[in-house]
Amino acid sequence: MATTHYDLPSTLSLRSNPSLRLIQNLNITNPNNSWLGTKIRVQHCSVSVKSSVSVFHRRPLAATVSFSLPTSNPERVSPGQEIPKWSSKAIKSFAMSAIEARKLKFTTTGTEALIMGILIEGTNLASKFLRANGITLFKVRDEIVKILGEVDPFTETPERPPMTDDAQRALDWAVDRKLKSVDGGEVTTAHIILGIWSDVDSPGHKILSKLGINDEKAKELEASISKHVVKDE
Repeated sequence: MATTHYDLPSTLSLRSNPSLRLIQNLNITNPNNSWLGTKIRVQHCSVSVKSSVSVFHRRPLAATVSFSLPTSNPERVSPGQEIPKWSSKAIKSFAMSAIEARKLKFTTTGTEALIMGILIEGTNLASKFLRANGITLFKVRDEIVKILGEVDPFTETPERPPMTDDAQRALDWAVDRKLKSVDGGEVTTAHIILGIWSDVDSPGHKILSKLGINDEKAKELEASISKHVVKDE
């Protein structure tokens, strides 16, 4: 019986799993030969596979969390006096205010944005006080448009809109108010609202006044944080 030799080219297939498959493709070089009576001899072949492993090193992400809000006078604290800390909800509200300023296409973060940030955070002391007096985020936005006007929707806003002078004064007032108090605790969102209210020319004060806040209600808020150490909730 005649013996016909066929070449069996080997194909090495690499897959995602660690297993390797050696695929042999049968090529008949003589189509005139019949399969019947034809002896096919397959010779073993050796395959040398050199593994190559790529190792990816992931760098740890470094995150910086600020536990203080901007101040125009960092040296206001007397020697030996403890620096008052901001509550976590006040810091979160401040961050939300910058986001809201960008949403409205404002190039700065003003006292009106601070109010929005406090309301959006929603679980802090000041937001509860505002809602109890009928002040909501939608009403504040409407008043912002009435007082400041609409902004061109194609205005390019910075990633971190800088604070206006009145917003900075509101934060500084909050810190000063806490330094003058004899109680401990943190600087809360209530201090920020009172700081906004203290600046009668600020847009934030005008918005609060338009929505029903007056000196009597502001004194009620101040009395609530002066009676005892309160948490910003």
